[in-house]
Amino acid sequence: MSLSLYSNILPASFYLYLMKILLCSIGKPHDATLKQAIEDFTKRVTNYFPVEWQIIAPPKNAGVLSENDLKKSEAAIFLQQLSKDDYLVLLDERGKNISSPDLATFFQQRANESTKRIVFLIGGAFGVDETVFTRANFIWSLSKLVFPHMIVRLVLAEQVYRACSIIRNEKYHHS
Repeated sequence: MSLSLYSNILPASFYLYLMKILLCSIGKPHDATLKQAIEDFTKRVTNYFPVEWQIIAPPKNAGVLSENDLKKSEAAIFLQQLSKDDYLVLLDERGKNISSPDLATFFQQRANESTKRIVFLIGGAFGVDETVFTRANFIWSLSKLVFPHMIVRLVLAEQVYRACSIIRNEKYHHS
């Protein structure tokens, strides 16, 4: 049964116990110019689901590693933090393009399946190792274009919020 059918019946706190959202990015901390906007949209998501950011620093020896070795090292750091039940969404320009309403449907489906935690990953500067692609449950492309990581963080936080507002039939999204 659709969660949106209950959006006018159940208190907002009900949704907080359905699943958690972890937004991960390999790289530097949020850029000061975008930090406030990222935090604003992330805070808005907390009205629907518990959400947090995890910024994974590149390995200390990143400068001396080959591109391939760096991706392998980043993958090892990231994958050890996942549980087997986590639903991993990898953001990659070769992934599937979906609309904002489709993203809302995606969240509803995961909640209906009792997914405990959805993990979104923005890979490192050179992308991600094949082991991460293999582990991913879904590969999502925001666009065929390649964006700076900080912009992707902002777009991700905003789209997660937008999807939540669509599920609750709120006025933020205009079709």
